[in-house]
Amino acid sequence: MPNPIPNDSPVVRSYRELAVWQLAMETVVTAYRVTRAFPADERFGLTAQLRRAAVSIPANIAEGRSRLGPGEFRHGVSVARGSVAEVETDLAIAIALEFVDARDVVELTAQLDRLSKMLFGLHRSLER
Repeated sequence: MPNPIPNDSPVVRSYRELAVWQLAMETVVTAYRVTRAFPADERFGLTAQLRRAAVSIPANIAEGRSRLGPGEFRHGVSVARGSVAEVETDLAIAIALEFVDARDVVELTAQLDRLSKMLFGLHRSLER
C-alpha cells in the first residue's frame, strides 16, 4: 500500500505535503477530463454530482488536517474515503448509461483505487 505521508518529511506541516492529498488533486483533474464527454443535458445532473464528489476528496483531507486534533483529521479522512466510493458509484452509473466507455475511465478508476487504499491506511495510522 502506498504511503499517504511522504517518507522524506519527518513532520508533515501542511496537507499539501501529503501524498494522498496530491493524488486526490490529480484525481479531480482526471474526473473533470472524463466528465467532459458526458452529455450536455447531464451538466447539472451526474456530471455535477461526480465532480462535486471528486472535489470533496482533497477538500476533506485538507479540512481535516487543518483542524485541531487527530480525531478531526481521522474524520476528514473517513469522509474523503466515502467520497471516493461516491465517485466510483457515479462512474458505474455513467458507464451503465453509456455516457462514457469503461476503457475511458481506466486511469480514474486506478487513481480511485490507490486513493481508497491510501486513505484506509492513513485512517488506521491515525487510530494509534
